[in-house]
Amino acid sequence: MKHFTPENFQSCTIGLLLGRSSMLKDRILDAHLEPDGVTSAQFKVLIIVQQFNVDTPAELCRYLSLDSGSMTRMLDRLEQKDLIKRRRSEADRRQIRLELTDAGRRLADRLPHIGADAMNQLVGVLEPAELADLERILMKVLVAAGDALTIARIGQMK
Repeated sequence: MKHFTPENFQSCTIGLLLGRSSMLKDRILDAHLEPDGVTSAQFKVLIIVQQFNVDTPAELCRYLSLDSGSMTRMLDRLEQKDLIKRRRSEADRRQIRLELTDAGRRLADRLPHIGADAMNQLVGVLEPAELADLERILMKVLVAAGDALTIARIGQMK
């Protein structure tokens, strides 16, 4: 269904609202993560490794829509913080496998609590039904667009 035309696009705010909401979410998450010395971008990597059992840089790139150079730099920073380690696959020495270190597992175990506090700060103004509607609508949009992370998450919920 087409909602926008060149004529009404100037009054379209959906892109702006989605973008601003995402930036605000990351700023709030950054503030909650500051005591642990990680960023919202690093949070996303750690939570995906933990919750979705993603263990290769290539798979992380697909989940997060990042290029391999950006992912390499991100993994370098997480490795320097002793939160993640890379090792060669025993089955195929060309492949790199990721795993959380002991410190990474301890932090990853706390991430759902940190994330919940941050998301409550972001959407605490919504009534439960409003939040459910927002989640349902966003999932519908993301699934229709083929977003792998959303599709995987829905699969876990079943």
